[in-house]
Amino acid sequence: MLHPDRLFPSDPTQRDIARRLYAEVGSLPIISPHGHTDPSWFAKNEAFPNPASLFVVPDHYAFRMLYSQGVTMESLGVPRKDGGAVESDPRKIWRLLAQNWHLFRGTPTRMWLDHAFETVFGVTERLSGASADRIFDQIDACLQKPEFLPRALFERFNIELLATTESPLDTLEHHRAIRESGWTGRVITAFRPDPVVDPEFEGFQANVETLGALTGENTSTWAGYLAALRDRRRYFKEVGGATSTDHGHATATTADLSDADAERLFEKALRGTVTAAEAEIFRGQMLTEMAKMSLDDGLVMQIHPGSFRNHNPGVFERFGRDKGADIPTGTEYVRALKPLLDRVGNERGLTIILFTLDETSYARELAPLAGHYPALRVGPAWWFHDSPEGMRRYREMITETAGFYNTVGFNDDTRAFCSIPARHDVARRVDCAFLARLVAEHRLEEDEAAELAVDLAYTLAKKAYRL
Repeated sequence: MLHPDRLFPSDPTQRDIARRLYAEVGSLPIISPHGHTDPSWFAKNEAFPNPASLFVVPDHYAFRMLYSQGVTMESLGVPRKDGGAVESDPRKIWRLLAQNWHLFRGTPTRMWLDHAFETVFGVTERLSGASADRIFDQIDACLQKPEFLPRALFERFNIELLATTESPLDTLEHHRAIRESGWTGRVITAFRPDPVVDPEFEGFQANVETLGALTGENTSTWAGYLAALRDRRRYFKEVGGATSTDHGHATATTADLSDADAERLFEKALRGTVTAAEAEIFRGQMLTEMAKMSLDDGLVMQIHPGSFRNHNPGVFERFGRDKGADIPTGTEYVRALKPLLDRVGNERGLTIILFTLDETSYARELAPLAGHYPALRVGPAWWFHDSPEGMRRYREMITETAGFYNTVGFNDDTRAFCSIPARHDVARRVDCAFLARLVAEHRLEEDEAAELAVDLAYTLAKKAYRL
């Protein structure tokens, strides 16, 4: 199913160059510095239960497409918040995927799944209603073998480093278990403070109280709250090996209030009396506070704005967050980031990685900002744009202003473990195709392109995330 020249240019000259460049990077180790895989997989190292629980139930890329065509989440086995009944027969869930396989034609999800089926499980026929049971049985039989346990797959995938993402309220017990197990695979965490810095996050007040209990700080005061956040950042570094933070705010708004104003706003947030506008200012203030903390502790800062999260209230009420109902929005960066950049943008020792779901901001805002401020880098094409066309558009719009070295390579940002090699392979092929065009147009020498290919696939991520 996998053509060796997939994603390479159709032009023979450029295709030959892309082949040579890919030969330099195709087998490089994978650096996965940002994602959402489950650390318990590697702590417990237990067999994945079945093909449906591996490929369908946890993957919003898969079930959102099926849901859009009228397939219910319950029939796909997605757990309900209230514990209500959902389909528990993995074969029935798998058949639903197979019977609707045509829906994924032309999508990156199809590419990732085909890659995983063939390279990981040896599947060489196309998934369909007719082949569903055969392929289920083939994958299911593999999952019972020791070479398909999570740690074995981690090593087989040639993963040098994998970062997960946890709330500040997480105990990091799984990361501790991984470190104490003696296994040499490197799995680290990232600090995601959204539940305790967003007044509109469900349970905010209780979350802040729990933060205080975890740290022994009085989080009913502004000073104690900031001290508690510093303490958890330190804990994430020491126990989870964290080198980065991650911030999933709805916008890129930042603020730089006086201590007195920030404290008054925090007190209103704790009382639950902030307006929507005040909550936005508070989130913006906390981005600036996090940046100041990064200057002290060295954690790289990732800002992932521009998603209208939980757009479908019915899905959110029944199934909770991260269930395929997040939708990109237009996002402004130049004015939104100015308070933060006025404070820390010229700091050479700070790295802030900016992501976007608004492609119109690439050339107009993000590339010029990262092409000027020492603290800024542009993250790779993200989420809805983690696709061949999205990656090409990214390179075309970012490179002419920010160059390659104000970007940070690739990260897969996935919950789907078996898609990690596929996603990195797509990124490497697309970058090799882009570089091949520059060589063919005599804008780069091929030795420069070969060096760049390695940097984009491996070196830049290690440097940017301080790995």
